[in-house]
Amino acid sequence: MHAMVLDNIGKPLSLRTLSDPVPGNGEVRLHVEACGVCRTDLHVVDGELPDVATPMIPGHECVGVVEAIGPGVSGVAVGERMGVPWLGGTCGHCEYCRAGRENLCDAPEFTGYTRPGGYATHIVARADYCVRLPNDADPVALAPLLCAGLIGWRCLKKAGDARDLGLYGFGAAAHIIAQIARRQQRHVYAFTRAGDSKAQDFALSLGASWAGASEISPPVPLDAAILFAPVGALVPQALRAVKKGGRVVCGGIHMSDIPSFPYRWLWEEREVISVANLTRADAREFFAEDACKDVHTSTRVYPLEQANQALEDLRAGRLSGAAVLRP
Repeated sequence: MHAMVLDNIGKPLSLRTLSDPVPGNGEVRLHVEACGVCRTDLHVVDGELPDVATPMIPGHECVGVVEAIGPGVSGVAVGERMGVPWLGGTCGHCEYCRAGRENLCDAPEFTGYTRPGGYATHIVARADYCVRLPNDADPVALAPLLCAGLIGWRCLKKAGDARDLGLYGFGAAAHIIAQIARRQQRHVYAFTRAGDSKAQDFALSLGASWAGASEISPPVPLDAAILFAPVGALVPQALRAVKKGGRVVCGGIHMSDIPSFPYRWLWEEREVISVANLTRADAREFFAEDACKDVHTSTRVYPLEQANQALEDLRAGRLSGAAVLRP
């Protein structure tokens, strides 16, 4: 198989030819059709997440077709399309797994971080952590839904029934969640980098009521805000934008330090919470029900060997929507 491999933290990925992986007990091998490029991949490649063991194949928004089935797998057929998301496995017996909170597992596995990921022509994954996907859909359009969509969905649920909703950082996740929020009759307020008129126009085209720089106060007090941008300084900004009893949801796996701020910005029962990973129940709910129905993912396609360019375009903020690799 071919794969883009991280050999050294902070260095470009290398295109390698490797032996096709063999699925073990409980695993399947997929032929990769598409793999989204997520900001978490940047955190892995740049060493912002701890204990990255190299060499590593990044990528966790992976869409593929089953071509080999390991022992102990039932209910999965060769030729079936499946998705491989960020959560690649859990222990099943810690207090969090037993309580149905497997996203907080004490001994998790993560695709493209602790397990080889989808920047490749083939991937091996635990069958019980894969997501069934429709065979007649566009794999490029599906790929961003496997993290940007799923994490965004979990964030949206944490925002409660907020009618006026702020989205800080209008990229892959926000452009998906904005569409779902609008379908739920919410008002969306999009916050972008200062001067990023392209992102602001993009948000408005998807139905946002307002779009502006993150440093600007929205035209109305917000019921809740979701932070997709990994910028800690946005937390106090968002707290100032939400009304009494409002909630700020931090959706990233990594964020720069949050600066100190006056207690009065938190007072009046405002809340700051984080979303960590996802559960298989999130995925089943998102794909099986109408949550992602009619969502249009805006994508830019790159050949597999251009993964470094895709990562750099993401890092520099040159994307509207999501980057997707096609082997």
